[in-house]
Amino acid sequence: MRKASRLFEIIQIMRIARRPVTAQSIAEALEVTVRSVYRDIAALQTMRVPIEGERGVGYIMRPGFNLPPLMFSIEETEAIVLALAMVARTGDTELRQAAKKASDKIAASLPEPLSKTLSANALHAWGSVAPSPAGVDLAMVRRAVRDEERLGITYRDESGVETQRLIRPIAVIYYSETVNIVAWCELRQAIRNFRSDRVLDCAATGSFFKMEGERLRQLWISGWQNSQPTIPHSQP
Repeated sequence: MRKASRLFEIIQIMRIARRPVTAQSIAEALEVTVRSVYRDIAALQTMRVPIEGERGVGYIMRPGFNLPPLMFSIEETEAIVLALAMVARTGDTELRQAAKKASDKIAASLPEPLSKTLSANALHAWGSVAPSPAGVDLAMVRRAVRDEERLGITYRDESGVETQRLIRPIAVIYYSETVNIVAWCELRQAIRNFRSDRVLDCAATGSFFKMEGERLRQLWISGWQNSQPTIPHSQP
């Protein structure tokens, strides 16, 4: 681990600690020698980071010291950028735009040499971009999940049969070829997976199921874990 990364990690460890932290425990967490930790703490104190304590007793950080809102290691940043590139290949138009903006913000704030790595397009998410579903705005669905609002949809199943559904959306699953909406279906009185490319129409209802979303998600997760080896792409 490079020294700059070690210094950052030491600050993070001490910021969240509720009691004095020994150099030995920091060394074990960072997989370095205790002597390196002593040198790093001395360097931080020279930089006026408010660390107090002594060898054999432990160190604490006085309240009020703040780092920039987000700081990531090179590997963490690469993971985020690659994840954003994968989001940009989904059929969710609003998320694609948000991923592009987030990626631009990260690239603009990166130090060398990572900015060169990213500008050289060394990380790629391969595969075709999923088409946006014609009958449903996925941004509306995500908001409905957050706000716990019922949606009214017209749905065509794999046999071509169309039905009107009132659903309580609780999750959105992004596959490479499509997006699934997981919801409690009031017609079937059960959790159902709806392929977004089979939704012909979708509208907000202004009717809410407040305080029920988490319970329904737990019901979905427990049912999936107990009886379903894979998540089905759609259900009638």
